[in-house]
Amino acid sequence: MTDETEAERPTTVWERPGRGARGPAPERSRAQITSAAVELADRDGLDALSLRALARRLGTGPASLYRYVSGREDVLDLMADAVTGEIDLGVPPTGDPVADLTALAVRARAVHLRHPWLAELPPEPLRTGPNGLAYLERALEVLEPAGLEGRAAMEAVAVVSGLVTLFARVELHGRRAPGARQVAQAAYLAAAAAGGRHPRLAAALADGAPEDAFGGDALFARIIRQVLTGLVRGEDA
Repeated sequence: MTDETEAERPTTVWERPGRGARGPAPERSRAQITSAAVELADRDGLDALSLRALARRLGTGPASLYRYVSGREDVLDLMADAVTGEIDLGVPPTGDPVADLTALAVRARAVHLRHPWLAELPPEPLRTGPNGLAYLERALEVLEPAGLEGRAAMEAVAVVSGLVTLFARVELHGRRAPGARQVAQAAYLAAAAAGGRHPRLAAALADGAPEDAFGGDALFARIIRQVLTGLVRGEDA
């Protein structure tokens, strides 16, 4: 029963052979396919990425790609894990879990901004390959001095990862949005605050609304620190 269950278990792309056993000698590799897919998505966005477009970029037929991947989802998994490998994990921990995980998050955010399509990926928990595992292991390592138990530590890392994606998505969208829309929105908020019906909003904007509420490493790091500090203290409470 155990063997049958194991045989029926769905497998990730990393658990399957690098190419099918049938067919002619390999012309490509998964690494080449992944690199071409990342370049295509970096240039044209995630919507432009199809197996047909990828095959055209590689100078081959779409059917040949099925010797290496089962479909587009496999390609997305490989792409996400490949660029996760760009996050520098070699910075020695200081022993301060909040500072160390914040610094790690800042480096992860930089990768998201470098590869805008990352923030467009469907929120699925199936994109953790070798590089993703290395990132998760380092995140749990730097969080260890906080004394969080296993599940609480995983939840803290998940919250930080979600904020990385959120901030990157909003910042990237803000870069693409016309300036006039941003000016109009700021003016609308200011008028609403001055109207007297939203006193809490008025108090919050008393020092002026931030020009880019989700932009900049400093603001991002400050919010991550605040969230992590709350999570760590909440566990101690």
